[in-house]
Amino acid sequence: MKHVYEGKTKAVFALESGNYLLKFKDDATGTNGVFDPGANTVGLSIEGLGKGGLRLSTHFFELLQANGIKTHYVKSDIESASMEVLPATAFGNGLEVVCRFKAVGSFLRRYGQYVSEGQDLEAFVEVTLKDDEREDPPITKDALVVLSILADEEYESLKVQTQKICRMVKRELAKYGCELYDIKLEFGRNNGQIILIDEISGGNMRVYKDGKIVAPLELVKIVLGR
Repeated sequence: MKHVYEGKTKAVFALESGNYLLKFKDDATGTNGVFDPGANTVGLSIEGLGKGGLRLSTHFFELLQANGIKTHYVKSDIESASMEVLPATAFGNGLEVVCRFKAVGSFLRRYGQYVSEGQDLEAFVEVTLKDDEREDPPITKDALVVLSILADEEYESLKVQTQKICRMVKRELAKYGCELYDIKLEFGRNNGQIILIDEISGGNMRVYKDGKIVAPLELVKIVLGR
C-alpha cells in the first residue's frame, strides 16, 4: 500500500491492484467540539466513529448497488475500519453535492430572509467547491461549465443521480423513524461514467428523530441495531 492522501476523516492508500483503500478515522467535522456535517474543519473526535461510519456506509452502498446505482464501493473490512474502492478522478479539485430536504445549516444562514427553519426544500441540489481557504463556496451550473469543471450534460447527470440516491437514503432512514434533512455526497469519473464516491454515513448528513438531531454514532445504532 502507498499512502497518497490524508483527509479530515479518512486516509487514502493506493493498492497494487489499481484500486484504493480508504481508512476511516474517528474524527468528525464541526466547530468548537460540536458536530456539523457542513463544516470544513475537524471539530471533534468520537471513539468508534470510524468503524461506525464504515458500517453505515457499507449498508447504504450495498443498498444502492442492489438497486442498480453505480458506486466506487468494492468491499469493506469493518475490523480495520477500511473500505476498498474503485479509482475515480475528481471534478476539478473536488466538488461536494448537497441534497436538501429541509432548510437548516448553511442554507438557512444564507437565505434566512426568504426561508424559515425546517421548511421543505423538495430535494434541492446545491454544488459547492472543495476549497477550505474559501470556505467551500457554492457554485452554479453555468460557472461549473464556464470553468471547465463539468460539462453541461455531466451536471444534469450529477443532479439526477443525487436526487435518486438521496431519496433512496431518505426512504431507508424513514423505516427507522428518522427524517433526512440534508446530505452531502461526492462523485467522480470512472471509465467515463459519473459514479458515487466517498462515504454515506452520519458524518455527512443531518438526520432528525422525534424532533431532535441524531448524532452519527446513534444513527448507526438505530439503523444497524448495535
